[in-house]
Amino acid sequence: MRLNHRRSNIEIIAEMLRVGENGAGKTEIMYGANMSYAQIQKYLAFLMSQDLINKVEVGNPSIKYRVTDKGSKLLESINNIMEILGMEDDGEF
Repeated sequence: MRLNHRRSNIEIIAEMLRVGENGAGKTEIMYGANMSYAQIQKYLAFLMSQDLINKVEVGNPSIKYRVTDKGSKLLESINNIMEILGMEDDGEF
């Protein structure tokens, strides 16, 4: 049972961090976290401004995004909270 049909900002951020844990391109994050292009632009900018994810150039012009130590700690905290609340990975009870 879901309390809300829409994902919260925290759920979206957690999904993005999960996809980017080992490095991922923008498209991979967008599809992995089930986001629109406009959303990915907004959230990536926010995550980078908060030092939760870094842009890493791995070639020309290939760019990947990788979770920082701070981002890993945040994801671990979110996972712990979801576990305490008895929520599954998809945010449901």
